Amino acid sequence: MDRAQTEKVVEELGQILERSGVVVVAHYTGMTVKEMQDLRAKMHEVGGSIRVAKNKLAKIALKGKPSVKMGDLLTGMTVLAYSEDPVAAAKVTDAYAQGNDKFVILGGAMGDTVLDRAGVKAVASMPSREELIAQIMARIGSPASNIVGAIGAPALNIANILSTIEEKAAA
Repeated sequence: MDRAQTEKVVEELGQILERSGVVVVAHYTGMTVKEMQDLRAKMHEVGGSIRVAKNKLAKIALKGKPSVKMGDLLTGMTVLAYSEDPVAAAKVTDAYAQGNDKFVILGGAMGDTVLDRAGVKAVASMPSREELIAQIMARIGSPASNIVGAIGAPALNIANILSTIEEKAAA
C-alpha cells in the first residue's frame, strides 16, 4: 500500500469513528469467508457495516477522536463493526458472538465512552432506535384510543338500552 492509499484508509476510518453511534472491536481469528460474509449481511440488514483494517492505521485514525482510548483494544486480528444507530452494531455482534466461538468481542466505543465486553453486552440489551420509536408511538396513541373509547361508550350504552326496550316492546 502506497502513502496515498494509506492516507485514504486512515481518512475513511476516521470518518467511520466520528459518524458511528457505536463501534465494536472483535477478534475474528479462524472465521471462514462464509462466516464473515454472513456477519456482514446481518450488519447490513440493520444499517451497519464491518471493516477489517490494520490496527496501526486504525490507531492513527483514532488520534484526536473522542474514542482515542479504544486504541488499546486494537491488538491481533481485529474487525470493526459499526452503525449509526447506537445499538444496532452491538446487538448484531453480541448475537453473532453467542453463536460463533471464533468471533470474540473485545469492547468498543460509543461516542467518547470506551466500552469493555460487558459494556457492549449492556448496549446490545438496550432497545434499538426503531423499537424506541414504536414504544413512543404506542404510548402516544394509547391515550387517544382511550379517549375515543370513552367518547363512544355512552352512545353504545344508549344504543344497547334502546335495543333492549325495543325487544321488550316486541315481546
